[in-house]
Amino acid sequence: MTVSVFSAAKRLCELNDWSISNLELQKLLYLAHMVRLGRTGAPLIDGGFEASNYGPVQPSLYHRAKVFGSDPVGNVFHTAGPVVPGQDLDAIQEISEQLKGAAPGKLVAITHWEQGAWAKHYHPSYRGMPIPNEDIQQEYLDRMVSF
Repeated sequence: MTVSVFSAAKRLCELNDWSISNLELQKLLYLAHMVRLGRTGAPLIDGGFEASNYGPVQPSLYHRAKVFGSDPVGNVFHTAGPVVPGQDLDAIQEISEQLKGAAPGKLVAITHWEQGAWAKHYHPSYRGMPIPNEDIQQEYLDRMVSF
């Protein structure tokens, strides 16, 4: 079972003391989604990712949080329910703990891995290219290392 993209985003923001930008939020969510897929074969969130110029992006989350620009994302997730304890929350907490305070450049370097799912689907002349969950899962299996 998946969780709402906004519930997952809200939890990531909470775990990072509401100090992360939209770019950082996108990268952390993608990595938590990858961990969940890689370990269980099941997606974390209810919406997919696209290959954009800025790396993997979850479009509905991007549009909700873009008003903050490069500033920390505020609570625009008022109607989002909590993420209940279990494998979904575990993936979110693990990525948050592992990468808390990581520079945006480091997060970009991780998600723009030239052998990863984003690189396989990114084309500068196309917008909104979906990144299939199967490729995200394969990226996890290909890495099998900590970020």
